[in-house]
Amino acid sequence: MDTERASPRYSDIDVWGPLDIAEAMIEGQFTAVAAVRAARFALLDAALAAEERLRNGAGRLVYVGAGTSGRLAVQDGAELIPTFSWPQERLLLLMAGGRTALLQSVEGAEDAVDQAVRLVRQHDIGLDDVVIAVAASGTTPFTLSCLQEAKRRGALTIGIANNRNTPILKEADQAIWLDTGAEPIAGSTRMKAGTAQRITLNVFSSLVMILLGRVFDGLMVDLQAVNQKLVQRSEGILTRLTGHSREEAREALQRAEGNVKLAVLLLHGCDLGDATNILDRAGGQLRAALAAIGKAGPDPRDLSDLTMSHSEQG
Repeated sequence: MDTERASPRYSDIDVWGPLDIAEAMIEGQFTAVAAVRAARFALLDAALAAEERLRNGAGRLVYVGAGTSGRLAVQDGAELIPTFSWPQERLLLLMAGGRTALLQSVEGAEDAVDQAVRLVRQHDIGLDDVVIAVAASGTTPFTLSCLQEAKRRGALTIGIANNRNTPILKEADQAIWLDTGAEPIAGSTRMKAGTAQRITLNVFSSLVMILLGRVFDGLMVDLQAVNQKLVQRSEGILTRLTGHSREEAREALQRAEGNVKLAVLLLHGCDLGDATNILDRAGGQLRAALAAIGKAGPDPRDLSDLTMSHSEQG
């Protein structure tokens, strides 16, 4: 198991000069980036499969892990809500040891196979759901058991691990192997392995959100304006996309109850009822909604069902 072995490269790291130690660890971070790039096609396949499963609007993203891998998974999942307005009810975070394990180690948590199966059944994980199971070793019993039970119940399963041909990768519908090798401190997978996992999760979830229409023109059009900074960002997005003033953007956001996509349509002349209807018909895709009112080019992937013009809507 590469993540556990001691590497001759770092065998006497404790007697190196501090700068040499730091440079060796930074070098390891470049290895992590390279490992993600090498896995990019597997990552893409996983994201496309997830988007297809989630597009119907019912499925959940389920993050599963233990220890460092679990904390990284939970962090990625939690950030989807404010950044992309991913619905809370469509997000499930299964961490071995529960909330306590987010801040400290919980003895025996990663070996709790029965709890893993019970959690999957308790939350009724099934056909509509996408389960992302993360474990550097690829063997963590809690994570593997969650993945196996979710797969048995029909969920799409994605396995992310740093050791080749391990159970989590073999059992997953979509396997992402991150070849980070031995760590500068043997077995400390919070280092290279953890960085590679963080990048992979970040790219995967961001790609899925883009595919689901939660980004437009490189902007977070589904953000939740939960503080003053994000309110200002929402206004800035509207002025950039519509050419209207800050004051007009602010008024539109108030009418749309903070929904940037609806506010864009309001500033393009729709009333609130029409804007809501058009956006619903577009499946929440702002590009498709704008195309439906003649304000943007169509999404080349599929707009065949959005033939009704704005005037017909009204």
